[in-house]
Order: sequence, then C-alpha cells, then structure tokens
Amino acid sequence: MDYQFRDLEKRWQKFWAENQTFKVDNSSTKPKYYVLDMFPYPSGAGLHVGHPLGYIASDIFARYKRLKGFNVLHPMGYDSFGLPAEQYAIQTGQHPAITTETNINRYREQLDNLGFSFDWTREVRTSDPDYYKWTQWIFMELFNSWYNLESDRAERIDHLIERLEHSGTSGIKAVCDEDVLTYSADEWKNLHESEKQAELLKYRLTYLRESTVNWCPALGTVLANDEVKDGYSERGGYPVEQKKMMQWSMRITAYADRLLQGLDGIDWPDPLKEMQRNWIGKSVGALVKFPISSSKVIEVFTTRVDTIYGTTFLVLAPEHEYVSELTTPEQETEIQNYIDQTKKKTELDRMADTKTVSGAFIGSYARHPITNEPIPIWIADYVLAGYGTGAVMAVPSGDQRDWLFASKFGLPIVAISDAQTNLDQEADPTKDGHYINSGIINGLNYKEATSTLIAKLEELGAGKAKVNYRLRDAIFGRQRYWGEPVPVYFKDKLPHLIDEKDLPLVLPEVDKYLPTEGGEPPLGRADNWKYKNQFEYELSTMPGWAGSSWYWYRYMASQEDRKQDKFAPAEAISYWKDVDLYIGGSEHATGHLLYSRFWNKFLKDLGYVVEEEPFKKLINQGMIQGRSNFVYRVIDDEGRGTNTFVSNGLKSQYNTSALHVDVNIVMNEILNLEKFKAFRPEFANAEFILENGKYICGVEVEKMSKSKFNVVSPDDIIERFGADTLRMYEMFLGPLEQSKPWNTNGIEGVFKFLRKFWKLFHDDEFKFSVSDEQASKAELKALHKIIRKVEEDIERFSFNTSVSSFMICVNELTDLKCNKRAVLEQLVIVLSPYAPHITEELWSLLGNSPGTLSTADYPKFNPDYLVENEFSYPVSVNGKTRMNLNLSLSLSQAEVEALVLSNDDLKKYLDNKTPKKVIFVQGKIINLVI
Repeated sequence: MDYQFRDLEKRWQKFWAENQTFKVDNSSTKPKYYVLDMFPYPSGAGLHVGHPLGYIASDIFARYKRLKGFNVLHPMGYDSFGLPAEQYAIQTGQHPAITTETNINRYREQLDNLGFSFDWTREVRTSDPDYYKWTQWIFMELFNSWYNLESDRAERIDHLIERLEHSGTSGIKAVCDEDVLTYSADEWKNLHESEKQAELLKYRLTYLRESTVNWCPALGTVLANDEVKDGYSERGGYPVEQKKMMQWSMRITAYADRLLQGLDGIDWPDPLKEMQRNWIGKSVGALVKFPISSSKVIEVFTTRVDTIYGTTFLVLAPEHEYVSELTTPEQETEIQNYIDQTKKKTELDRMADTKTVSGAFIGSYARHPITNEPIPIWIADYVLAGYGTGAVMAVPSGDQRDWLFASKFGLPIVAISDAQTNLDQEADPTKDGHYINSGIINGLNYKEATSTLIAKLEELGAGKAKVNYRLRDAIFGRQRYWGEPVPVYFKDKLPHLIDEKDLPLVLPEVDKYLPTEGGEPPLGRADNWKYKNQFEYELSTMPGWAGSSWYWYRYMASQEDRKQDKFAPAEAISYWKDVDLYIGGSEHATGHLLYSRFWNKFLKDLGYVVEEEPFKKLINQGMIQGRSNFVYRVIDDEGRGTNTFVSNGLKSQYNTSALHVDVNIVMNEILNLEKFKAFRPEFANAEFILENGKYICGVEVEKMSKSKFNVVSPDDIIERFGADTLRMYEMFLGPLEQSKPWNTNGIEGVFKFLRKFWKLFHDDEFKFSVSDEQASKAELKALHKIIRKVEEDIERFSFNTSVSSFMICVNELTDLKCNKRAVLEQLVIVLSPYAPHITEELWSLLGNSPGTLSTADYPKFNPDYLVENEFSYPVSVNGKTRMNLNLSLSLSQAEVEALVLSNDDLKKYLDNKTPKKVIFVQGKIINLVI
C-alpha cells in the first residue's frame, strides 16, 4: 500500500504506550546518558509549532544514543504551578488544579502525537503534593543549614549551635546578615530561646527579613525581576511598584563564588555563561564608613578606593534605612515626592536608564573618613538598596554617572590624578598617572595608593578590603494561592518548621483566590488553617522557580522508588549522577538555571547528590518565529474600507489597508478564497482582484501570536502531513540554536521524501518487495555516506544538514533501483531517530520483532565503501563527448584502450577507422583522435 501515515503513526504511538517501550531501568551494564528538556508550563493555548523544536532535537539525540548502546533516561513532566491558572481562577472561580489538569491532558495529547520517546512512567508535576512534599523538604533543609566559610560549604545549623554553646561567636566565619551580634559561650547559653532563634535566623540559608520587592497590586503578589518589564508585570501588563515587605529569602549569595567558578567546567553557550557572570557580578574593593554621628555611619562599597579624595557627595538609595532619619524638615516634601516616583520603577528599569539624571538633597551631611570634611547626602534612583550597601561615594571626576549628577546639580568636580583630562566635558576614570589633591596618596600610582588607603582606613577603623557581588539573595515568596505552601508556622512571632512527618503541607481550600480584605495573601482565606490547630501558618507560597530547581532528580526515581520516603534513592542518584544534555531557552539564564545550580550545590554539600553541577551540557534552541500573511482591503475614495481585496502584486494600483489573515488558510502564499469567506462573517460576500486567477498574500516575519493569526498548531500539520514530516521539517528549517521563521512552503518536500523512502521498500503496485541479493558497490557507498554523515551531524547537533543528506541518499538509491535488504534495513536504523513511526513500520515489515528498533545497533561505518576504485570516464571522439564508461582506476592505458576500442556503442562513432591517437588521463578523460 501507499504511505498511510495517519494509520501507522497512531498504531505505533499506541504500541509504544502499551508496551512502555521507552521505560528505563536505574541499573544497567550499558553506559548511562540523561537527556532532559526544560519542562513546560501547561498553558491553556496548548503547543504551537515553535514549542516542540527543542523536544524534537532532544528526542533525536535520545533515540540515537540508544542505538549507540546507551541506557537513556529521557523523561518529561510539567512545571504546573503558575500565575495564568491562578488568574483564570480569579476570573472564573474554577480551582487552578482543574484548569491545570485540563491543560496537561491537552499537552500530553499533543506530545504523544509527535512520537516522543519519553519515559512517561517518571512524569512529574510540580503541583502534585507527592512532588512538592520534597520541594518543601528541601526548604526545610535550607532552613536548618548555614554556610561555613572555613569549610566553604553548607553545614547543619546544629553544628553552628554546638560552636556557639562551646565558644560563642569567636572564630565563626559565616555567610550571614551584617548585624549579627557577638557573644561568649556563657552569654549565648543565657539567652532566651526566642532570642537564640532570632539570632540564628541571621545565619540560616533561608530566612525571613524585610526586603524591597516588586509588588503588583493588581495581581496581589510579589514578582521576580524577570517577571517585570518596563515597570509592568509581564503577565497581564499591570503596574508594578517597589515596596518593603517581610519576605522569605534564600542566601544564594553564599554560593556566589562557587557559582562563578563552576561555569568554567560546564559545556554551556558562552553568551549564557557570560550572562550569569554579569548577574553574579564579582568585584574586589573596599568597604568605607562615612560618619554621620558619633554612633552611626553610612557604609559604602567601592571598587575605586583610590578616588576617595575626589568624593564630593554621597548618594543613598531612596529606600535606604537612614533616609527618613536624615531628611531635614525643609526637604521632607521633595524627598517624599521623589521616593513616590521611584516606587513606580523596577530595579531593572533603574539600572537600565543611564540617560535620565534625577535626585534630591536630604539636607544632611556625613564626614569624610580621612579628611573629616562635610559631605552632602543626596538620594537618587540609580543607587539600589539591594546592591552593595545601598549607598555610593560619588566621585564626579572619575565616574560618568556621578559627573552628570554633579553637573546637573552644581556639585564640585575635583581632579584626583595628573592624567585626567577634559573634566569640563566628561569624567575620566583613568588609573594612569599620579594622584593630586589626594592627601596621603599624592604622588603615588594606582597600586601604591590602593594599598596605602586600605591600610589607613583599617588603622582608623573606617574601612577594610572587601569582595562584593552584584548577586542578591533570592526572594522566596509570592502572595498568591497557586504555589507550594511554605512549611512554616509562627510562635512568638518567630518562624518554626513543621514536623517533617507532617509533609506535605497541602494547599487548603479557599472561597476566593484573591488577597483578604485586610491585605493578607489568599491563604489567609482558609478556614481554621493552623498548625496543630494553634499556630498561624506562613501565608505566602513559594515562587515559580522552587519546583523547577531540583526536578531532574525526581525523574531519577522510578515509580517503585517513589514509594520510598526519599526525594530520589541514593543508588539512582549515584547511577544517573547529572544531566548529560539539557535543552531549553536562554531566557532562563538568570532565573531557573542559576537557582538550579544553587540548590544542586547545596544538596551536594549535605551529601544528598554526587555532582557539583546539575547540567553537564546545555543547548539553547532558537525561536521559531511566526510568518504572518496579509490580505489587502481596497479603500474607497471616501476613505472607507470595502469588501474587495486585491492580490499582493496588484495592491500598488489601489489605496489599501493590510489585514492579518489566518496562516492556516494560506498555502505557498496562495489564499484559500472559500475558507477566507468563512474566516469572519463580514467576509462572507468578499470579492477579489486576482493575479493569474490566484490571490497572493503578503508576508512578514513576526512573533507567533493569536492576535496576528500566525499561530500554527502542530495538530494541523500532523493531520495533513504526519508527525514524521513535522519532526524532520522543524529540523530542516535551520541550525537548532538559531531563530528562524516558520514557513510551510517547503514542508511538502519533506513529505515527498518520506513517500519516496517508503517506495524503496515497495514495487510499482505498492506491495512490500525487498530483495536478499548482495548490494552493489554503488548502493553500499550511498548507505555508508549517510551512516557517517548522520553520526557526525547528530554528535555535533547539526540536525538540519542530516535531513538534506537523507534526501540525497534516497535519491541515489532510487536511481540505482535499490531494494536490497542489506542496504535498506541499515538505512531504517539510521533514519529512525528523525522519523520513528515510518521506520518502526518498515522495521516490522522487514521481519524484525515489533518495538526492537529502538535497541538495534547503529550501523558501523566502513570507510572501504567510500574508496573510489572506479571512475565514469567521459569518452570523446575528436574532442566531442560521445559516452561515459565506468572503468577501474587500476587499469593501465593499454588495458583501457582495448576496452574502449571493443565497445560496440563507441564503434559507430569511429566510422570503421582506427584512431590515430588515444589520449588517456587517468581518472579524468579518454579522447580518441581519428
């Protein structure tokens, strides 16, 4: 029969599911290979053709690795907590779990239709209590840990308590809050238990404190920086303001240096690694104290302590704790107005806006730590409370932003180096030359000045050398319903963990998914939701990144393993170790990928996992962009739109307006007129001005969006051409890492290729017909070229070039009329990662046991078949080519002449004459002169 893709694809998808063909064991004599996709959030819209790009690539690689003898773990699940389901719940009252379940079912159907070789027995859902029990457990482990700088690792908080009881805070080197107190062992023991717990909170790796957050009133929640764009929520476009709130935070800063160092040992794209380096932002400098009273100082971190004599003013973040205290009555109104304006901007907006200069003088002064001169104190939104100390010493002669600020507000600009130039036009940050106007460092160079000043500051108790990071501790809480409950209750206003045996702490039922009338998060609506019916629970839920920061370990646990009370068995973790190949978008560079590395390092410190880094190799797939189509409505003389539409090539002759049209009713830019009339009611009686009897649409590359009618569903493509065609076509569009526009114009070519491949196995009447005859050299050459090419391409993730090579190979075998089992069976194996359905069918028709294709051996390349031992010589008579002869390259000239002259087809061109001369160039030409 002909290639009946619909029937055979459904049949094999059902076979794989019923027989659990891709179920994997946690023990094998084969080497392991772990292939992972960034799991999706199951949105209501389902998948469009851009979403499966990375999944197809990872599936090809997973299938290929199985053929190469690896035990492959290739799982899939859902990052199923998220704002969209909660927003839908707010609008409709439907529980987010119901919406999420419906969306997951839709996703699963679409993923199955694409023929992915996922081990679905290991599926995870972050919103499943059996899963988020372990997310809560990891939170508890973090709460019960501190970071010991001496061992450079996280340790149990019990170890810290033992040291405090034995020797107090003496000798303790920890990553902790700045305001930790000093105690002797006796003083510690005499503290009340609540005082001890309050102090320990300053050391814990997850802790509660007041933080400046991105607060979105309309959504009723705190948003991460990457969820805010230009002062508005990415989801819904609602205004976002800066607000101080008590928030849970994760002490990711403890791992800043290890996160930096770890980037050197992983195979990730350089641009993404650079994004993380910049986000972590390590800088070496000094912490300097500017006195404001006998007991208070403003601390400033600077990487240019050598410029301290050029400081002519200090700038505080508008949120700095001293602003209200230091603001004079005369300045209160101006300062408050400025603070209100700043709240409307996110931290990212404030960092990105380098052109706008704004600020306000608070009316107070600090003292220079060395000269004791008065320094005016200002506030400005370019200083962030969460970076450094929330204050900067402004040196306008050496920093352009400070120069702009000083120029606008008429503040002094003092030269500090004899190498600085054009200070009346711009700042000069040079480190060359020698210092001037700089007290004790006059005449010194940069290196000498830096060490002299740090020594002086330490002598005065006014500063010290310090390493600083741009990375801030991660906010770990959202004021929303649809997320993991935080396993904490409050006693005497202090947080305490619930008992581990009480996990999971399950989301309670609420009457609405909105904050309470008193402004509490939605969990505040739950009736009698108290720990042991007595203590108030934490009402925030975990952020969206919590469940995705460890999920690859849960995949390591089989269904049987999950009956154990462990997030994953030690044996499974020891076997799978880490993810060998991770594919996903670069938009997660400073979110999921950073937090996952943090949690992984923490879990290793506590001995739960064996690898320092979770993802050995990472590939960022490019985006498939939308390819929009347009029709052109004719506008009449009065400027009104008519119901007449002119084809693209003729639109210059008319006054027109362009309208987006559904790309699914356009093929090769030709509009289906009847479907267009059904597209909208007002088009039912549309008239057309055609080109050569066709309506040609306009084209533009844009982001895929419902509003642009350019969203293409994989369901439609699969229905028309099959999943194998879609899989190969998405790879054929271009290199995996590059973005490219979706274009269905070439998809028929891939479909025709698969039909041609199918035809190799069938006779003219479409009956299965394969020969056991020995393959010719030409057939074996075509086969082994593709064996080598595909192996090389897949190993370097160059999937697009393999598709064109398959087409060449099938064309060559078709020309050779090849139907030899020795060739075709091997070709089925080589093609199977790309087109698994058609190859499974043919593998079975070839007499192999159904389902065994995935564990077949990838054919071994034999270079001997590619050695050229014959050449098709062009044979000319008096310089005019008459024929081609395949002759061995090992023949001598005499042997060639004898064969040529005895050829019956050539004799008619010799006119019964004996050639005067035979010109023979080995491997090139034969020319007979008569």
